[in-house]
Amino acid sequence: MIKNRKIQALAAVFGLFFIMLPWIGSEKLEIREVLTFLTGEWTADGMIFFQIRLPRVWMGLLAGGALAMAGAALQVMFRNPLAEPWTLGIAGGASLGAFLARVCPFLWFAAGPLNTSQLLALAGAGGALALVLSLTRRPGGAGAQTLLLAGVTIGVISGGAIMVISGFISPWKLAEFHRWLLGGLDAADWRQVGTLAVLAVPGLAILAAQTRAYNPLGLGEEMAAGQGVDVARVRRWTAIGAGIASAGVAAVAGPIGFVGLLAPHAVRRLVGPDMRLVMPCSFLFGGALLAACDACGRWAASPLEVPVGAVTAVLGGPLFLWLLARRR
Repeated sequence: MIKNRKIQALAAVFGLFFIMLPWIGSEKLEIREVLTFLTGEWTADGMIFFQIRLPRVWMGLLAGGALAMAGAALQVMFRNPLAEPWTLGIAGGASLGAFLARVCPFLWFAAGPLNTSQLLALAGAGGALALVLSLTRRPGGAGAQTLLLAGVTIGVISGGAIMVISGFISPWKLAEFHRWLLGGLDAADWRQVGTLAVLAVPGLAILAAQTRAYNPLGLGEEMAAGQGVDVARVRRWTAIGAGIASAGVAAVAGPIGFVGLLAPHAVRRLVGPDMRLVMPCSFLFGGALLAACDACGRWAASPLEVPVGAVTAVLGGPLFLWLLARRR
């Protein structure tokens, strides 16, 4: 009963943020002007609310939820509480691929919500995850520190490659991608929300389909296999789902770290270790967290903005160090 109330509370916070966060920004909006826009009459406040802020909040909720669910699944798959798309290099690889598509005209192609940024982000995420998984296939596997070191190194290499490529781009062209490079939602519109959903929703569906197997898998591969879980299949589909979801976020919002670390740990403290609860609650908490961080970045530096990737790094970095110290 208590857990159900906590889940309902998370869902209520998620819904409340969906309603309230579009009203936060440098421009104060009049409710009457916003409602007038719904009648078909053009108003500046209505345009800001429905065409700029609302899609931005939607993107934050979906992107944060995708990163959080991916983080929760990866932590079980690797049996490592520090695993998440950023620390395993998945977000960095996806961001490198998406950046290449954005800055190279001969690589860019778009058709509706689909574009080559998503394709190359998928390739980057898949390559990064394949490198990390290759370590686990070595005799004796790989320790937690090895996996984290490999993932962080891949992320650093990807970031370095982005910086090298940036040196060959004109400053005026690079300015277009500045916010994206820092991890931001300020370019959000309904088209971008659709672009995110094309990858994030299938990725989340794949992860949700594996939820029943995560509780046995969390106790160890041998015990999970003894309970009839096809461990290799679950690991494969978890990697695919997490990679697709992370690539979808990187393609539209750039590298955003630590949401996949913060949300699952907070959720486990609220509802316990049962992955049947942790997965959906991670989506709710992660979405609310990223959308709230973006709103704080808009409000704190108004009329300027602090990129949401910087806000999550400030929040998640100390937690990462604390968890690493505890694990040691």
